[in-house]
Amino acid sequence: MPDSDEVDLGPGTLLISAPMMQDPNFRRSVVLLCEHNDREGTFGLILNRELDVSLGDVLDEYVTYDPPLYMGGPVQRETLHYLHTREDIPGGVALPGDMTWGGDFEAVQQLAKGGDAAPDNLRFFLGYAGWGPGQLEGELGEEAWIPAPGAAEFVFDTDPDQLWRAILRRMGGEYAVLANFPDDPRMN
Repeated sequence: MPDSDEVDLGPGTLLISAPMMQDPNFRRSVVLLCEHNDREGTFGLILNRELDVSLGDVLDEYVTYDPPLYMGGPVQRETLHYLHTREDIPGGVALPGDMTWGGDFEAVQQLAKGGDAAPDNLRFFLGYAGWGPGQLEGELGEEAWIPAPGAAEFVFDTDPDQLWRAILRRMGGEYAVLANFPDDPRMN
């Protein structure tokens, strides 16, 4: 696994949970880092945890656009976050890999009401994954995470149920082997 000292933990980095991670919040998860700094810590969104609720279940005004919601992480699960690839939502934070985190929510509402929003370019999350200063670096040192570069295709085009394995396979070598690691090694 990569040495945590060699990893750029900037926005747009993906964190793939190591196969042996047992924390139910992050087991077999893929997290997109949106913000990372030494003073405040790290903010990310879990990409592959679709919830059994949709946007319309939490916001009444989205009657024409009702995509599924994803669990962004175990922190502040009542907060709504979104990633998109749209140029008509101003004010967001540009991430490497042709994605944007957040932006003008009124613009999002107008797109949704007008029928111009779609799950292949706008995805919503409840909560987020957060680490205090130095915490993520410690977990990387323990080999709990495998960092990789992010791309919009992983957010919008890859089946969330297959995302963990798909990224490891694409990384090749020893990582491709990890993609076949059994869910429960005791059952092997």
